[in-house]
Amino acid sequence: MMVRILSLLPMLFGLLCALIVVLSLFGYQAPTTSSEAPIVPCSDGDEGCNVAMNLEDMEVPTAFALLDITLEIEWEEPERGWLGVVDASAAEECPPDSSTRLTPCTEEEITKYLIVGGPDNGGLMTFRLEPGEYRFVTGGYEGSGLSMQDVDMDASIHLDNYVEIVLAATAALLLLGAGEMAFPVRNLLNRFRREV
Repeated sequence: MMVRILSLLPMLFGLLCALIVVLSLFGYQAPTTSSEAPIVPCSDGDEGCNVAMNLEDMEVPTAFALLDITLEIEWEEPERGWLGVVDASAAEECPPDSSTRLTPCTEEEITKYLIVGGPDNGGLMTFRLEPGEYRFVTGGYEGSGLSMQDVDMDASIHLDNYVEIVLAATAALLLLGAGEMAFPVRNLLNRFRREV
């Protein structure tokens, strides 16, 4: 009787792990956030269009490796300007001005740091957050004047696939162990043999 009571503990933990896996499969969809991003001016005949960069690094902690966080970013005027994400090390070669956020680099020079997005992305980029440090950059095309454009961002959050697999296996083992503790297979087989 005591063993059956004790079997409740692994059963509860197994059910908890299974519940976390199910919730992760559905995931969490954050509400859409909107903001404005500048369209960097670029006159016709300029030798390359300069790029603007945010001033602070966006740091993604190592613990986020357990999660699958995906950002979908869409901007309103892809024919006039573009957005992208670069490695934070880009700020060493292309430091942004503290007031205008303009860098001395053109879009051609910044492309070696691009992780996602950029001049050829067509108004939509999908960025999967992984541990590291990043910065957002924006640029304009020739003939684009200085103005702002609306940017919408959606975020979805799940557990990483490997974490889901480990939790699902853990849940199965805990539930099987709890079942074995409460109703040992050996006892059931012995009872079956006696009845036969």
